[in-house]
Amino acid sequence: MKLLVFSFIVIFLVGFILYQPLQSENEIKTYLKRSIPYVGTEIPRMDGIDGTGIKIAIIDTGVDFNHPDLYGWGPDGKVIGGYNFIHENQLPLDTNGHGTQVAGIIAADGQLVGMAPKAKILAYKVSEDGEGVSSELITRAIEKAIDDGADIINISLGVNKTNSKIERAVNNALDKGIFVVTAAGNDGPEFKTIGSPGRNFGSVTVGATYNNLTSSLVATLEVDEKPYTVIPMVGSLKLEEPIIGKIIFGGYGKIENLKDIDVEDAILIVERGSDVEGELLYFSIKENNAANAGAKALIVYNNRAGVFLGELIHEFMEPGYKPQIPVVSIDREEGLEIKESIKNGNEANMHLFYNPDFVAYFSSRGPVSPFYIKPDIVAPGAYINTTQNNGGYNFTSGTSYAAPHVSGAAALLLQKNPELHHHEIKSLLLTTVEPVSDAYGQEFSLHESGAGRLDIGNAFGAKLIITPPNFVVYVSSDNLIAEKQLGLKLIDGTFDNFDVKFEGPEFVKFTYFLEDNNLQIKMNITEENFGDHEGKIIINHDSTRYVIPFLFHYTPGSISVNQQNQKLFFDIYHPEEWSFAKISITNSKDGKTDTTTATPNKKASIEIYENVEYWIDAKIQVNGNTSSAFNTIKISSLPENSYRLEIIDIPEKQIGIIAGITIIIGIIGFIKRR
Repeated sequence: MKLLVFSFIVIFLVGFILYQPLQSENEIKTYLKRSIPYVGTEIPRMDGIDGTGIKIAIIDTGVDFNHPDLYGWGPDGKVIGGYNFIHENQLPLDTNGHGTQVAGIIAADGQLVGMAPKAKILAYKVSEDGEGVSSELITRAIEKAIDDGADIINISLGVNKTNSKIERAVNNALDKGIFVVTAAGNDGPEFKTIGSPGRNFGSVTVGATYNNLTSSLVATLEVDEKPYTVIPMVGSLKLEEPIIGKIIFGGYGKIENLKDIDVEDAILIVERGSDVEGELLYFSIKENNAANAGAKALIVYNNRAGVFLGELIHEFMEPGYKPQIPVVSIDREEGLEIKESIKNGNEANMHLFYNPDFVAYFSSRGPVSPFYIKPDIVAPGAYINTTQNNGGYNFTSGTSYAAPHVSGAAALLLQKNPELHHHEIKSLLLTTVEPVSDAYGQEFSLHESGAGRLDIGNAFGAKLIITPPNFVVYVSSDNLIAEKQLGLKLIDGTFDNFDVKFEGPEFVKFTYFLEDNNLQIKMNITEENFGDHEGKIIINHDSTRYVIPFLFHYTPGSISVNQQNQKLFFDIYHPEEWSFAKISITNSKDGKTDTTTATPNKKASIEIYENVEYWIDAKIQVNGNTSSAFNTIKISSLPENSYRLEIIDIPEKQIGIIAGITIIIGIIGFIKRR
């Protein structure tokens, strides 16, 4: 998973502290540690829950165990073990910084305090730089973490595609009862951008939201409807509504740069710094020039690689200066892209608003499968201040830093409830989230934010485990009713204070009833509205609100399935005349897929070999178009000795050697027979 690191220039950080003389040192530290208390860690800490006794494996670039907040290697240190898969004769010391940043969010215990400060770390170094990551080494590290007795595995690295070896290794860890957390990736905002191991069905995949910074602002920018990542400058005020206007390039934002161009009611983009050596062209000067020229907003792009945190309010500003228009910063690459694309009539849309629960543009999106929801959850992953190599601290961004918030939260729940299975911990975290909404108050889709934003405070006080914590159902024109059973397990209390509500499409009639420890749900479709639809089941129990999101596919056609011995047989239905169907079945445990075809005159079947749930996806050809249909079937009746002939993946050179040996043996055998 490629790193996304926003390195704030030191002068701005120092300046920010200097320009707030009324704040004490402790208050400044509180600013640097926004994300940890924001997700509710103060509640478990009041009960003395701090991660004691929990071992968390970090599969990454190693950990700097010489850092004062992560100090010590060996049984008495913070990092009690691990392995260096890059240099196997050396300790897994981090020389890049990525793994140390992840470790700090989970378990820092010093100047910064992580989610679970008393948890112990197992460090597995599988990458030198965080960019080039071997799937084989990730797999080996997962296996080593299992052997070393990890309770939780955090993987903030990965690949941007499906990798079956990583998937199998994660499944093996899950089978051993280990809680696995994976980062979604930084390939957003496009959909279908989550790779392995984030694609794994059983792991908890984490996307990134903004952070609860003191500035309390989030900025969005779209140019010709294309989104860009921008940061509000300190001193900018929030907007009541977006600013829309033509976008114009204005050099360095000097008076002479602007006097010959019409920037009235425009959004101005300028370069940071000056073209005159030694000239101090502060952001406040650029803002003042732009505002006096009539611009409605200002964008400043970096004059070097990366992004930066700029300040309008500082000790060198003109007496009586006050910002008049919103100002944001943008990295050099995106700034140059905007500058070079500007033509007559380019329109930009800028908004500044308070919303830490806003999905970061870089956060990878789902879906990864029509049969389950990814990402599972989101957590703060932007502008996170955490431990850095060589005893330092650094602001950084990426889903890599959202994932360890969830790993640390899981550690707190495991310490409180050591008897709970990983899927029960997952349920507590996913069903007690806070909502995540966009600039206009609309909640993000499940493919963007999963269930919502992590809140360990809510999860810590929860008394009810609901499984599954989210679900997918399928309806069609010949089957308008979807039914689902939710298992309910009380940690404490009774079902006396129990209430169920439905939030979903108006054309769905929802009914439910309690039966033993199960909630039986029925959704009846009342009108034709083909497509994918989202909704939520809301359960209120003993002052805790639980959210169970669902996705349902409403398709014209359908595929039915039945089992006969070791075969699955399929029937295709479509209200229009269909000519051909490609049917894929996926083993939900290992991800292996088999395919077959069907026509109206030819029924289809596939042999199966495992007692698992199979996911069935049919692509039906109707009048030259393709229509989908879905189904699932859980198999439990196959004999234990069922097996399939596997094709071994052998390198080409070895195939040649084996073929040669086979020919020689055949010739010798032929001679002997003669």
